[in-house]
Amino acid sequence: MALLLKAGVAGAGVFGGYHARKYASLPDVDLVAVYDHHLPRAQALAAELGAKAFDDLDAFLEAVDVATVATPADSHAPLARFALAAGRHCYVEKPLAVGRDDADALVTAAAEWGLVLACGHQERVVFQAMGLMSAPERPLRIEAVRRGTPSDRNRDVSCVLDLMIHDLDLGLALAGGWTDVEAKGGFDDLAAEVDFGGGCTGRFEASRVAEWRERTMRLVYPSGAVEIDFLAPSFADGARFGLNADFAATAQGRDPLGASVAAFLAAVRGEAARPAVTGAEGAAALDLALAIEAAARGRGGSF
Repeated sequence: MALLLKAGVAGAGVFGGYHARKYASLPDVDLVAVYDHHLPRAQALAAELGAKAFDDLDAFLEAVDVATVATPADSHAPLARFALAAGRHCYVEKPLAVGRDDADALVTAAAEWGLVLACGHQERVVFQAMGLMSAPERPLRIEAVRRGTPSDRNRDVSCVLDLMIHDLDLGLALAGGWTDVEAKGGFDDLAAEVDFGGGCTGRFEASRVAEWRERTMRLVYPSGAVEIDFLAPSFADGARFGLNADFAATAQGRDPLGASVAAFLAAVRGEAARPAVTGAEGAAALDLALAIEAAARGRGGSF
């Protein structure tokens, strides 16, 4: 019988609600706590799911074995640090932090204290379902577009940390590290060129002021191109890798967030060697994102 874990979610907004409902729906985990500095909001979500509401962080952490941080991005690192210091395994929505030092400190703390630190880059789960994470070739070129219409949400970070970072993480997962970046744009609309080394380059575009939503990626391999539409979701396998055309019907494809949370819990129980995306991988994506922001600032971009 699997260990029954007591879970809590910090953040009772939209993403906090997503995470809380996943915990409530999964086996061998009991959603017991919801934390938010605005207590009525925590109470509303907790009441819906049969959990207890907290506006005291210490009391919240005392009640749980594992914690998800799904608050505004600039509070991810402080809350995750408190959770780790309390001995709690931690799943942090992307971005892992908004500064390199904070991200590195979280990774170091989790390693020193023997705790699982996961980061919420769920697009990797989708790539796993497709079969792209085990593709037999390294890409030569990565072209990603991630555009959304104007919104008041996630205004604490730029479109790079809000949208583009998903594709940067996928690029790093497929190509490895990076050597150089160029970027042009500003807080809500930006394009970047990334040199991943070894003959692989990428172009990444993100916007939060577009007229329509778009989420696409084109991967050029020596054998051909794979073209992905994340919104459909669908892909064209021009490289003939034998990718899973029915990926959207798999558990991972239908519910990447649920699969990512389940992988985190499996790592906590010792049933898996790692979560879907580790804290170190989240820190690497952040490092590239911040380098892109810095390059855009160097060309006069407004942030």
